[in-house]
Amino acid sequence: MEYREIGQTGMKVSQLSFGASSLGGVFHDIDEGRAIEAVYAAIEGGINFIDVSPYYGHYKAETVLGKALRGIPREKYYLSTKVGRYGKDGVNTWDYSGRRAQSSVEESMERLGIDHIDLINVHDIEFADLQQVAEETLPALVELREKGVVSHVGITDLQLENLKWVVEHTPKGTVESVLNFCHYCLNDDALVDYLPFFEERGIGVINASPLSMGLLSSRGVPDWHPAPQPLVEACRRAAEYCREAGYPIEKLAVQYSVGNPRIATTLFSSANPDNVRKNLAYVSEPAPADLVAKVRAIIADQQRVTWRNS
Repeated sequence: MEYREIGQTGMKVSQLSFGASSLGGVFHDIDEGRAIEAVYAAIEGGINFIDVSPYYGHYKAETVLGKALRGIPREKYYLSTKVGRYGKDGVNTWDYSGRRAQSSVEESMERLGIDHIDLINVHDIEFADLQQVAEETLPALVELREKGVVSHVGITDLQLENLKWVVEHTPKGTVESVLNFCHYCLNDDALVDYLPFFEERGIGVINASPLSMGLLSSRGVPDWHPAPQPLVEACRRAAEYCREAGYPIEKLAVQYSVGNPRIATTLFSSANPDNVRKNLAYVSEPAPADLVAKVRAIIADQQRVTWRNS
């Protein structure tokens, strides 16, 4: 496992990290005992960065993760969670006010059973008024950073241009990291265009969803996926090619996504300890360049085709 610093935070994190969204039963029901075992498997395999959110499973992911963390020494991991997106009784809610951001941090720490958060993020800023994020949400989190409640502050979004806008409209040092998903994977590497911007400002980059939310999957894209049909079909052809070559597209996708040293870490999520161990094994070797080139050629003109978040 390789370890890289997130920007200038001092946090040296594993190139592959654990996203805890699956612990909330976001995609299907989970076995809580197995989910907790998945967290243990991640830590035992060398992963030292865990990302979660109160939004995942409407607080369930943080609650389940908190149970797992009771059995793990605090020095074994960095923990990242978020503010802004929530939910209750199956209904999604959003609140990016400074007051709610600060109370959310306290609530998350209680659910997680910890007294300090390493990285706090404003979650999916495309659902917010970006001006409010810059002028209210982030200053509220910086205040917590100054008090020592959190160590570092970041922002997350699918839309790269939103991340750039907020960085440009906040004082230097406000945003220490950005988390972006589905833009550094086999079918979309748009994140590389923004790396110089973030690097010049000392901002760390976290990548998420190496399988592009299931597009790059042997079992096929889930019904809920928002990708346009031509992209879905192109990725299906790529997965079929990998299957015929005897090289699972999931393995290739994970290897590709963790392979860029300019990206601190790539998050994947699973509530299955066997899948966690499988992903850990994947990163022990680099992606074969010839197969990457072939898959990207199959995806062809669907490269960098994206969608709006929901």
